[in-house]
Amino acid sequence: MTQANYAIIGGTSGIGFALAQKLVARGERVLIGGRNEQKLAQALERLGPQASGRVVDITDRASLRIFFEDIEALSGLFTPAASYATGDFRDGDSATSEGLFQAKFWAQYWAVYEALPHLSDTASVVLMSGAASARPIGAPAYAACNAALEGLARGLAVELRPIRVNCLSPGTTDSELWRNREAAQREAAYDYWNSVTLVQRPGTVDEQADAALFLLENKNMTGSTLYCDGGYTLR
Repeated sequence: MTQANYAIIGGTSGIGFALAQKLVARGERVLIGGRNEQKLAQALERLGPQASGRVVDITDRASLRIFFEDIEALSGLFTPAASYATGDFRDGDSATSEGLFQAKFWAQYWAVYEALPHLSDTASVVLMSGAASARPIGAPAYAACNAALEGLARGLAVELRPIRVNCLSPGTTDSELWRNREAAQREAAYDYWNSVTLVQRPGTVDEQADAALFLLENKNMTGSTLYCDGGYTLR
């Protein structure tokens, strides 16, 4: 049996890794999943002996099923993993519409399904959407996908009770994803974000991980979406 209190699919970098660090620091056992074996090994080395990991393809139900095999009853599941592209409606490109739902919505939908036999009765699930659900800036399939995930959290909260299900909806976050992009592209995105938010800066991965941890732990939160977006949806 693999010992784990929490599972994070997408735990090798960004918000998922930051949450894994917080959980490990307080003595929890964490199972993380990622697509890249090398990045997974590097993340596990940084996390230490309280963490274990498995390679997983979030778009493949069989891979998700294998990820959860032989796991003791989990207290929590976080599903921030996603890899996708966005585009304009007029482009008519299925890769940025149907493909987006496959990589972000259905991946999390089936992750929860495959995890269900391994979740304790008092477990907590946190999905991840994005603030474009409430304030789109184009890319309507992206806005719709995020909104669908928030609806999924509400529906699952009702059907799976007493398991709690919530959704984290972050805004632009200063993460590895952005830092690995061209400086001009990153700075333009950050400048725009600064102009449309109340706090006038991107979030940090630690802030997003703290929000995910709150949703995992607060026993009076279920069926809710937490917008950790610096007030973007209010502008």
